[in-house]
Amino acid sequence: MPSKRGRKPSGKPRAARATASLPPEVYSTLQDIARQKKVSVAWVIRDAAERYINEQWPLLAESR
Repeated sequence: MPSKRGRKPSGKPRAARATASLPPEVYSTLQDIARQKKVSVAWVIRDAAERYINEQWPLLAESR
């Protein structure tokens, strides 16, 4: 019997997936930033979201 595909349990909770529609000029700018940093657009968005949270709720950042 073939084994099931998928992730091995790592003990860490899975990341949540989110979908957002962005204006073309915003997405283009994100692509430029990602290219310059040699990372993915998703990485740039995650980094921006974390920075936003840390700026808006600094006490929350301390508890992480």
